Amino acid sequence: MKGRRAHASGQKGKMKRWAWTVAGLYFLILAVLTLPAVLLAFAPKIGVGEAAGLFGNPAYWLWMAVMALGQFALLAVPVCFASRRPITRGALWPTVLASGLMAGALVLGAAYSILETVFAEHGTGWWTWSGVIASVLTWCVWSAVFFRLSRSLKANDWLSRQCRLLLKGSILELLIAVPTHIIARYRDYCCAGFMTFIGLTMGISVMLFSFGPAVFFLYVERWKRLHPQKAARDLEQTVRID
Repeated sequence: MKGRRAHASGQKGKMKRWAWTVAGLYFLILAVLTLPAVLLAFAPKIGVGEAAGLFGNPAYWLWMAVMALGQFALLAVPVCFASRRPITRGALWPTVLASGLMAGALVLGAAYSILETVFAEHGTGWWTWSGVIASVLTWCVWSAVFFRLSRSLKANDWLSRQCRLLLKGSILELLIAVPTHIIARYRDYCCAGFMTFIGLTMGISVMLFSFGPAVFFLYVERWKRLHPQKAARDLEQTVRID
């Protein structure tokens, strides 16, 4: 019994390492895209040196850490599914909260894009906080919606539904952020386009975020093809445990 439990624990640990790999890859992609994205969004008024100054901002690294940890949390259910362990309510919550957080980020980006276009100024005053409040409320509402969906769908269908909704939401948000950013950049005021750039950032980040589970399962399947005998042995051991 102890041997079987140790095997099950080792299998889950292996899947967690793959999840961390996917989260790290997501972190790396965001970091690589940062400089080109800033240059494209604010050219020709900003140079490479000024754009690179973003890497010295603690708020940037905080955002990067939140997104990477959110990606890892999204993979909590795929880790259980791939390691063939029971998916409990406790395992659902990290994925639910991460998905809800990304939905809130999309609302924040869309709200900032629309509000900057309407008020034609950098983020100051009441409307800056109204976007934050709307984002937090969306996080709570969509977390509840995603958790409720888990009661009526199988785990893999539930996860796919979440990722599809996030992907569609990110596309819709970018359809708002892109034209509003173009409008803002043609206006002559301080930091024109900064809030709409946040909208672009949120849309692109969540779009990439939604592909995390698919990338995770590709890694798992690749590992199984490279180690067919070990994968078969793991499956046999897991079936015995269950």
